[in-house]
Amino acid sequence: MTPEALSHFLHTLIERRLMLSTMLWGPPGIGKSSIVAQTAQAHGIDLIDVRLSQLAPTDLRGLPVAENGISRWYPPEFLPREGAGILFLDELNMAPPAMQGMAQQLILDRKVGSYTVPEGWFIWAAGNRKEDRASVFEMPTPLANRFVHLVVEPHFESFKTYAMAHELHERLLAFLSFRPGLLHRIDPQQPAWPSPRSWMMASQLYHAELPIDPVIGQAAAAEFQAFCAIYNQFPDVASILKGNGQKIAFPKEPSLRYALTTALTLRAANMQESYSAFQWIGEKASAEWIQFFATDLFKLVQARNELGKFASLVQQDKRLQQMFSDYMSLLG
Repeated sequence: MTPEALSHFLHTLIERRLMLSTMLWGPPGIGKSSIVAQTAQAHGIDLIDVRLSQLAPTDLRGLPVAENGISRWYPPEFLPREGAGILFLDELNMAPPAMQGMAQQLILDRKVGSYTVPEGWFIWAAGNRKEDRASVFEMPTPLANRFVHLVVEPHFESFKTYAMAHELHERLLAFLSFRPGLLHRIDPQQPAWPSPRSWMMASQLYHAELPIDPVIGQAAAAEFQAFCAIYNQFPDVASILKGNGQKIAFPKEPSLRYALTTALTLRAANMQESYSAFQWIGEKASAEWIQFFATDLFKLVQARNELGKFASLVQQDKRLQQMFSDYMSLLG
């Protein structure tokens, strides 16, 4: 499933109070942990992130303490004792078998030692697959059979929605629109390679005018630098946004088209400038590029919670109104 579909699934588990142990599978760097954190925040519940690969069995079960001649296990302080939230066991299958065996009791019985998980807490976990070249251990069959298993894959459109909401640098977003295959590409021979996580890190470096190859690798960074050269051929974006782009032609070179369309989406300071950009593309570009711009615009409006402001803009153009209606129907 896509990260967007995963988010919807997890939200539904909480809304319907389905206290099912859930395991998230997927390659590193695609945002599994981030989606869990965002889900907890959206519902106003707590999140405890436990990295099992960094713990020993006694860290989870607790230490034995003698009381009246009987040993009692004192649970660790990081386990929840009240309220509601998500107990997230990250890197579950990177933990050695002894640690997974201890976690199995927590997941199957919602208790370990003398500790019991409070009723309001969901137990979710995450891990990488062997094909992701991660150092993982086999999950015991009884443990695997008690999980709801969700496999998430990189998906550019889901990432694009997230990137717009979190202000990924314009040039990086334009480049990935042109080369979506570079959103996630593991290179086992290199320590740095492109992933949704590393592109967000690259944005911070690029804003600081630092090289981005330390996080996405030299090959992807070289392609990005070649792409950046097209910005010297940019038409006057400001004039288009101000409604003065009648004499400006839509570029012919594909990479420049992606760059310009993305720039018009992200640089618009208000709804009127977005509408001017839409009118210009509607007059100058083919239906494919009109749809491309409109879809990105809708995502940005939704990410910024500006649907109310956008409503009056939509009423000015029947074509935009129909596109927006189609887009919202796809969202369900």
